[in-house]
Amino acid sequence: MMNTYRLQARAAAEASTGAPARHPVAIVGAGPVGLACAIDLAQHGVPVVLLDEDDTRTMGSRGTCLAKRTLEILDRLGVGDECVDKGVGWDIGRTFFRNEEIYCFNLQPQPDHHRAGIVNLQQYYLEDFLLRRAQSLPLLDIRRQHRVVSAQAGPDGAVLRIDAPDGAHTLAADWLVACDGARSTVRRSLGLDIESTPFMDRFLVADILIKTDFPSERWFWFDPPFHPGQSVLLHHQADNAWRVDFQLGWDADPELEKQADHVIPRIRAMLGEDHDFELKWVEVYTFQCRRMPHLRHGRVLFAGDAAHQVSPFGARGSNAGIQDADNLGWKLRLVVQGLAPETLLDSYSAERLAAAQENMQNSARSMDFITPKTRTTLAFRNAVLGLARHYPFARALVNAGRLSVPTVLKESTLNTPDTTQYTGDMVPGAPCDDCPMRAQVDHFWLLSRLGGDFKLLVYVEDPANVEQGTALQSLHGGRLSVDVMLVTPKGGRSPHGLLVIEDYTGRFAERYDAQPGAVWLIRPDQHIAARWDHLDVALVREAISQATAQA
Repeated sequence: MMNTYRLQARAAAEASTGAPARHPVAIVGAGPVGLACAIDLAQHGVPVVLLDEDDTRTMGSRGTCLAKRTLEILDRLGVGDECVDKGVGWDIGRTFFRNEEIYCFNLQPQPDHHRAGIVNLQQYYLEDFLLRRAQSLPLLDIRRQHRVVSAQAGPDGAVLRIDAPDGAHTLAADWLVACDGARSTVRRSLGLDIESTPFMDRFLVADILIKTDFPSERWFWFDPPFHPGQSVLLHHQADNAWRVDFQLGWDADPELEKQADHVIPRIRAMLGEDHDFELKWVEVYTFQCRRMPHLRHGRVLFAGDAAHQVSPFGARGSNAGIQDADNLGWKLRLVVQGLAPETLLDSYSAERLAAAQENMQNSARSMDFITPKTRTTLAFRNAVLGLARHYPFARALVNAGRLSVPTVLKESTLNTPDTTQYTGDMVPGAPCDDCPMRAQVDHFWLLSRLGGDFKLLVYVEDPANVEQGTALQSLHGGRLSVDVMLVTPKGGRSPHGLLVIEDYTGRFAERYDAQPGAVWLIRPDQHIAARWDHLDVALVREAISQATAQA
């Protein structure tokens, strides 16, 4: 049931004799998280060596749901359009109890968003797109069939022992990023703990090929007649593929349940006799919530499944890992380039542990609702589902996997606290909302112009009349450059040569609670670091220092 295709190895192995070659950054694990982190660093000028023990990719869909926030990150990595063009976007989800729909939801009820709430795309396509992007970057050295046997950490970096086709050798790095999955060799080599909460249940996950007129929506059943007493999830993917998740129960035999003569009747019961399908891939999983207590250990950093795992309901696994890479990339880059102290990386651990804890709590609550453990909790769950047909308060209690949303980093030490009252969601620590914008006749999306560096947005009625224009120019340049963008409802030009973008739909003013004179400092990962109701360049400089752990 497993199809693979071979990828070409790249780059020669390190010499097996003499002192190990030393690299600024080594990343272990070339899955989506490792590739994303490597691309982010390399496209911003940091040399990276990326190691992976395999040179194949499995054909199972694995992590299939790319959340809107993740798509925005993939845009900055240069593969967003490919993912959207190949994948299946959706905003509508439907929840069923037995044979009746009890409610539906819309991830984006308001227009003027660049990306869909979710795009479903098999993981092997995502890895293909990321790998091609990685291979185009001259500063990124990809080494496949390089198995890390052990890792040793020291005060100035790490040393890896590697088995490769050219023989065993060692490799040294100033910084090591472990993206080597749930069974992380790096984590085990360093003797580091990971806290675990297992779920006493098993789930069968299958990919099927089928031609159908089913809409591209998320369908989730509680206790359906075709799989009584359990839950089922159905997703549309690329190439007429559909992903099906069947709850099995703890007593299910994983090896038996994977057999085609067990899987096919389950799918036939769900689809009915009128739909022919082809079974392409199947696996049985036991899920658990796990996380490391700390993600930074000196010069070694952990990301993705090596650092934390959750259940798949809610699309929080691969999305969280790619958001780890997004958080880590700019911080490690500034440290390697001597633009920020090493302590900036402590904020990576703190911020992404907060996100991991939030994901674990949401995942645990979803699993408790999906898989009640007692008759009492089952009766409560079914009562809620019955009431949800008619009452909005009950719908809010239904939990079929609260879908992935980005964590708002309200407690981050990198934030500059507000000194003025604001409305809306764009608080310090929040990821930026996207909006349609234009400059002259060029239409674009705001996040595409924010890029991956520090930005300062200044909302003005007339860009020709900006106080401290010369001082704003001074922010662009020096060791840590900050680009200034004037946002205006009317368009125009700046006499100081600053970029002017027009909020021609008014969405920016609405989503950012923009008043004339307001200012926002945006981090390279497009989270808000600070905001003010008036421009004061001295305060901006202080906030930049705060956001780079130099305050």
